[in-house]
Amino acid sequence: MLNTIFLQANTAEAVTDAVSEVDVNILELLMEGGWYIMLPLALMSIFAMYVYFERYMAIRRAEKTSPDFMQRLKDYISQGQLPSAKNLCSDNDTPMARMLYKGISRIGKPLSDISTAIENVGKLEIYSLEKNMNILATVAGAAPMVGMLGTVIGMVNVFLDMEAAGTVQVSDISSGTKQAMVTTIVGLIVGILAYMAYNHLVGKVSKVVHKMEATSLEFIDILEEPAKS
Repeated sequence: MLNTIFLQANTAEAVTDAVSEVDVNILELLMEGGWYIMLPLALMSIFAMYVYFERYMAIRRAEKTSPDFMQRLKDYISQGQLPSAKNLCSDNDTPMARMLYKGISRIGKPLSDISTAIENVGKLEIYSLEKNMNILATVAGAAPMVGMLGTVIGMVNVFLDMEAAGTVQVSDISSGTKQAMVTTIVGLIVGILAYMAYNHLVGKVSKVVHKMEATSLEFIDILEEPAKS
């Protein structure tokens, strides 16, 4: 029994030491890429993460709408309580509510004017939702290129080391080779993650835009109902 306990303790200690060693090796390996390449890649990853999470939370807020929002709005408009309808829109901090607030303020004018006003507000809301997303697209394209630049620099260093050494050994070219490989790997990782984050946000924005279009059409239908009856 005691032997088993000691064996488990030694195994756990060995695993812990191995993990610590791997962590240190990974950090050392990253440093092999050179600060002039790894620093831009690190900054790109930080900017990309900030933009992604900031935009993700903003889009999530834009998606949240009270389930009975349109029904209450319809009741207020049918009863002629336009101030109450405006207050309802003001209390809902969403693109849909801001679009409909503009539409309500235009009630009494031709439907084409109301539709145009709603559409103009919608364009501004879409622009606000997509704010800074171009940074993710830029990082997705630029990070692999920066990594390739590090690869080229690393290979140049390899040839310089080979020329200086005369008789080439593995140790003479290991530094430049590691730099070339590390920068390529890190650049691709940052670029791939930024690309996936960008497309995820694009998909969520598309859902909000579809919801905005459906809401504006429903609002126009509400305004047309008295004319149909």
